[in-house]
Amino acid sequence: MLSSKSPLTIAQISDCHLFSSISGLHHGVNVYQNLLRVLTDIAQNSAVEAIFFTGDLTQDHSEASYQNFVKAIKSAGIRVPVYYLAGNHDEVALLDKYLVEQQRVTDNINQKGNERVFKAAKTVTLRGWQVQLLHSKSETPAGWVNQTEFQRLATVNNVNKKQLIMMHHHPIDVGYFIDKHGLLNQDEFWLEVRKIPNIAAIACGHVHRASKASAVKVLEQNESAQYMPSVDVYTCPATSIQFDPKSSTVKALAQGPGYRLFYLAENGTLNSDVVWLEQITEI
Repeated sequence: MLSSKSPLTIAQISDCHLFSSISGLHHGVNVYQNLLRVLTDIAQNSAVEAIFFTGDLTQDHSEASYQNFVKAIKSAGIRVPVYYLAGNHDEVALLDKYLVEQQRVTDNINQKGNERVFKAAKTVTLRGWQVQLLHSKSETPAGWVNQTEFQRLATVNNVNKKQLIMMHHHPIDVGYFIDKHGLLNQDEFWLEVRKIPNIAAIACGHVHRASKASAVKVLEQNESAQYMPSVDVYTCPATSIQFDPKSSTVKALAQGPGYRLFYLAENGTLNSDVVWLEQITEI
């Protein structure tokens, strides 16, 4: 049994881009098998206490793709809670339908309500931490966090706990084509972050690459500069394909799937590793 003094270990997965068929290929890669391999790897790590999925479950927008996500979770033997939010490809209603509502129906039939894996909560309290899943889906592929979400974040914030924000869209530019589909209201986002000093870090998906950047922003408002404190932004590799940052459009690198682990310490410090799996190309 893990000691309560041990860092809390959680996994972040992102950007599965599944199809209605488990044989569907995305840029020559079987994305279902990649997801299954990632989940199986996580399932074998007994230290992981929760999984956070940060969006883009589907590529073809089919309902079957959502069912395939559930199938992969079950096939991999995931037993820890799985929290989720929508990416730009996803529909919130379908995520809730297949990840939570369908699970509840199955529980009622089998009378095994204690085996539910998927959790709809967007504020997750884990020991001395709160993980906040922030909705950034808009009407376009780019992101937008609205005032309702900002107000929710301020309301649920426990000032006695460190905050880890998880979202789909990246709130800082990463320097390649995906920036045109990044978070559109970055300045507003950082002004709101500035109001919550116990935010320890921000984690996002969407960029299909792993990186860490310290976001030091200078925001101009009312003709006076406001200097942001340094906040680390972590991006998560995709379980599907990794983007080539030198390309002006989507192009896959010759690199396997990955995911990110976070270690949340009792003293409020945070560390993170990226786990890569071997590339397997369909022939």
